[in-house]
Amino acid sequence: MGEDLTLAELAMAAQLIHVVRHAHAGERSAWTHDDDLRPLSDRGCIQAERLATTLSATPPLVIYSSPSLRCIATVLPLAHAQRLPLSTLGVLYEGGSATAMLERLAKERSPVVVVCTHGDVLADLLELIAASGVQLAATRAEKGSTWTIEVDDGRITAARYAPPP
Repeated sequence: MGEDLTLAELAMAAQLIHVVRHAHAGERSAWTHDDDLRPLSDRGCIQAERLATTLSATPPLVIYSSPSLRCIATVLPLAHAQRLPLSTLGVLYEGGSATAMLERLAKERSPVVVVCTHGDVLADLLELIAASGVQLAATRAEKGSTWTIEVDDGRITAARYAPPP
């Protein structure tokens, strides 16, 4: 991700949450089966492998994904690289809310968490961040991109964007 955090910055942040939008999965309209089973495209598989390297810079202790296959496949290489289990959370599913996601993650005692979700949940998160008063340099959320947020005492205190790798 653009700027790696130092150990001092990690110690000061109550929780870092890397919110990943699933990698490229082709066109929804071209997929004739259950959308939850839509796999990553070749480009998406490359993005997922690169994300594993990028997100290892500040290694997560917990990795969560939406139950959709494209989200699971996006963070599975990271889970393998870090030798961590990958769990699914319904609050990350398409149609979920950023508030519900953050409320669930507030129960997590891990200082670094990675979650993979969908564009609508990420758009909701960006609105929530802006409403909290944190300045956003961009409001982008391309497939395979990551928003890293810092949460301190239940408040979002910083957010930064990393484009798809």
